Amino acid sequence: MNNKSYSFQTKLLHNDHKFDKQTGAVSVPIQQASTFHQIDFDQPGKYDYSRSGNPTREALETTIANLEGGARGFAFASGMAAISTSFMLLSQNDHVLISEDVYGGTYRMIHDVLGRFGIEHTFVDMTDLEQVATAIQSNTKVVYIETPSNPLLKITDIQAVVKLAKANECLTFVDNTFMTPLLQRPLELGADIVLHSATKFIAGHSDVVAGLAVVKDETLGEKLAFLQNSFGSILSAHDSWLVLRGIKTLHCRLEQSSISAFRIAHGLSKEPLVEEVYYPGFSYHPGHSTHLYQASGPGAVLSFRLPDEHAVRMFTKHIQIPVYAVSLGAVESILSYPARMSHASMPPLERQKRGITDGLLRLSVGLENADDLLDDFKKAFAEINKHYKAVSEGVQL
Repeated sequence: MNNKSYSFQTKLLHNDHKFDKQTGAVSVPIQQASTFHQIDFDQPGKYDYSRSGNPTREALETTIANLEGGARGFAFASGMAAISTSFMLLSQNDHVLISEDVYGGTYRMIHDVLGRFGIEHTFVDMTDLEQVATAIQSNTKVVYIETPSNPLLKITDIQAVVKLAKANECLTFVDNTFMTPLLQRPLELGADIVLHSATKFIAGHSDVVAGLAVVKDETLGEKLAFLQNSFGSILSAHDSWLVLRGIKTLHCRLEQSSISAFRIAHGLSKEPLVEEVYYPGFSYHPGHSTHLYQASGPGAVLSFRLPDEHAVRMFTKHIQIPVYAVSLGAVESILSYPARMSHASMPPLERQKRGITDGLLRLSVGLENADDLLDDFKKAFAEINKHYKAVSEGVQL
């Protein structure tokens, strides 16, 4: 289906899988099959075994490739499965340059797993192009970007880093989970592979774990296809269908959540107990101008820092609306504590070096009324202030 002239919002719904060609059904069929009948073993059919290819998964893979503007898409059992399989493009003695405040699972994969296979790594502040250029080595094969970064929302200039990578014959991987192709398309900025935890905004309903990868060219696609089939960490047919269903409402969900996130970020910035708010939508955010250039919105995730762990404990005790949980990008607002959740696998000293303090909270804004969320937060802060006042006055609560 030629939908190049459509807006992104329309492309989410009107694509090659708008309806089933055989039945006219306006929902992609779930091919819950592990294997496929072969009429002639000399001329096997397109599908033979679902690890190697499944029609429902393929529908998702072609859809995400189209949305990201890539040559080929891949659906995996989780975001980390997509990331880990992509890293298997590397060989012994290769080197990876990676954003320093990256998702904890990616940190663990780089630090604790790849090193066992003789793959070296260097963490660097990707917002500093001089640091990036200096850290590239003769054996650097991949530059790995996460922008906005998790959980401090640092912004990396994708196009500038890509130029440095290409000058040194390196591939560039970009984790686009926070933005999705709705707000940011790294392949159009020169990246080679874009990665997603589709568990988050793309699926969007806290009911599926999934990962996606899209490659810029077919040659790289063939290599990743071989690895996907070899490792076998593929997404099931039913979960592929759930992600496809989530994609249809991505625009309205992320747009509304982003509007609310902007209001809540401003509200938090005025709260005396909040020491800092990290949100690329602020004009004074260090990466604001870069983000404005390469993305079409600030997104729905922000982080804010309270004085210490004690304040975090009291705050999470008194809030009522957000789910206090791992993950993000869902219809319900999710409050997370990076030090004990998303970045628990990162040693305390490494967290502190990156500014991931024991007072840091990450908020993924959902579809609740923004006034209700702000009111909920104000009540929680009021309880903390009441506690601090009582303690200063020597009153037992």
